[in-house]
Amino acid sequence: MEDLLSMFKALSDETRLRIMKLLERGELCVCDITAALDVAQPKISFHLRTLREAGILKDRREGKWMHYRIDDSDIFKRLLILSIFERIPKALLNEDIKRLEEFLRKKAEGAISGGAVCDSCVRKLRGEKQNERHL
Repeated sequence: MEDLLSMFKALSDETRLRIMKLLERGELCVCDITAALDVAQPKISFHLRTLREAGILKDRREGKWMHYRIDDSDIFKRLLILSIFERIPKALLNEDIKRLEEFLRKKAEGAISGGAVCDSCVRKLRGEKQNERHL
């Protein structure tokens, strides 16, 4: 019973629902979510921790940055998450999605610096650019 209460409590916040909707696309780094929601990183980390502790998200660490994805490991979670996604109108999140896409584009171009992008994202991008040069 405590698991259910924790899960529904975690899902009862608008910011956390916005995060969930962004993660519908797949795993994202905290830097990506922070840019998309235009909210300070400590606040985003608080919401992500709440979702993770409720068993809704899985995380993995790369250096000092965390990467998150939806934990749909059991059928109840999967159905609950799908039901939530169906009920969140995409239009309400258009600005979040635009900011995320713009940030990801700039990140891919190497146009973002100054700690706004995690080291692992920078290494991946540099590796991809080097691989492109060898092709």
